[in-house]
Amino acid sequence: MVAYVVEQVDAVWLIASEPLKSMDWMSPYVWAGSDNQLWMMMRGVPNPFGSADPTGVIWCGSSEDGLTFHMDPRPVIVPGPDPIDAGGVEDPTVVQGEDGIMVFYTGVLANRRQASLLLASSPNPYALTKREVVLKAPEGEGNFKEATLLQAPDGSWRLFYEFARDNASRIGMACGAKLGGDWAAMKEMVPLREDSWDNWHLSPGPIVQCPGRDPVMFYNGATDDARWRIGWVTFNRDCECITDRGVEPMLVPPPAKDRAATDIAFAASALLQDDGSIHLYYSLEDRMLSRAVVRAYD
Repeated sequence: MVAYVVEQVDAVWLIASEPLKSMDWMSPYVWAGSDNQLWMMMRGVPNPFGSADPTGVIWCGSSEDGLTFHMDPRPVIVPGPDPIDAGGVEDPTVVQGEDGIMVFYTGVLANRRQASLLLASSPNPYALTKREVVLKAPEGEGNFKEATLLQAPDGSWRLFYEFARDNASRIGMACGAKLGGDWAAMKEMVPLREDSWDNWHLSPGPIVQCPGRDPVMFYNGATDDARWRIGWVTFNRDCECITDRGVEPMLVPPPAKDRAATDIAFAASALLQDDGSIHLYYSLEDRMLSRAVVRAYD
C-alpha cells in the first residue's frame, strides 16, 4: 500500500494592493507557465463580508519561488453581468492548451441560491472571456462547483465536481470527449465512510499523475459539523474505480489562534516536482494560503 506523507508546510503570501490585500484568500490554483514562472489564480472574499458583497472575485499573480506571489491589481474574473454568476465567482481551475488557458470556475447566481460550473478562456490570464455553462445542477442536487480535471489515456477528459445531496457535499464525475464540449455525468466517485473523518461532506481536490503510479486525488472531507480535512484517494487510469485510499487525513489545520475561526483545510491545486515530490496548495480557515510538500512512500 502506498502512503502520501506531508514532509513540510510553508505559508504562501500575496503581495497585493487593495482591495485584495484586505480580503480573505482561498482556492489557490497554481500552475507552471511556459515562461518558467509559477502562476496563481485565487479567490478573494471581502472581509468583513457584507450582505451585498460577492461571494468571490478571482485574481491572478506570478511567483519565482512558489511561496510569494505578486498579484495584479485588477481581478481577472468578476461577477456578472449575467445572472448566472452575478452573485460571485469562485474556485478557479486552469487547464493549459496550445491556444492559451481554459479556466473552469464556480459561478453563483445573483440570488445566491445555486452555483454552476462555468468556463472562461484566453491566450493569457489577463484577457479572459466567459464562454459557457459547463454543468448546471438539476433539481434537488444543489450546487455544482470545485472542478478538477484529468485526461484519460484515450484522450477524453474526466471532470470531477462537488454537488449537494441530502444536505451534504458529494464528489461526482462527468466524461467529455474534449474540453469545451458536452459533458455526460457518469457517477458518484468517492463514497462516504461511516465513523470516519470524511463521513458527511466530500469535495474534489487536485489530481496528480505520478510516473508509474495510479492518479491520486487530494480530496477534501468533513464531518457533519464541517470540520474539513485533506485526504488522498487513487483511481485506475480511466477513473473507473478506486484503487486505494488513506485511512486518516494527511493534512489537519493547526489550532486556530481565534476560537471562532473556521476549522478547515481545503486543497486546491498540486504540482509534481522533478524530485518526485508534490507541492500541494490549500487554504486554511477560509482566509489564508499554505503549501505542503508531499511525497509517496510504498
